[in-house]
Amino acid sequence: MTDPVTRAAELLKEHRDSIDRLDAILVFTLAERFKHTQAVGVLKAQHELPPSDPAREEKQIARLQDLATQADLDPEFAKKFLNFVIQEVIQHHKQHQT
Repeated sequence: MTDPVTRAAELLKEHRDSIDRLDAILVFTLAERFKHTQAVGVLKAQHELPPSDPAREEKQIARLQDLATQADLDPEFAKKFLNFVIQEVIQHHKQHQT
């Protein structure tokens, strides 16, 4: 029989390994997302469109909150996270327009 402390250490390592993999997935996914939003920013600048689209942002927030609920994630956290990402995207879009 395995020592409970040893088993706990093994489980802790497994969880941490999973967290590390998921962190990498998050970073690469955000990078991919920003590549697309940067392309949107360039298009908006070329066509003199505003850097933000409040109607779309509102729909995206509602969509993400719904997905969060389905995933058993706090929808308020999802909203805060997406709002943060949206603000970063808007700043990038504004930089393309100057």
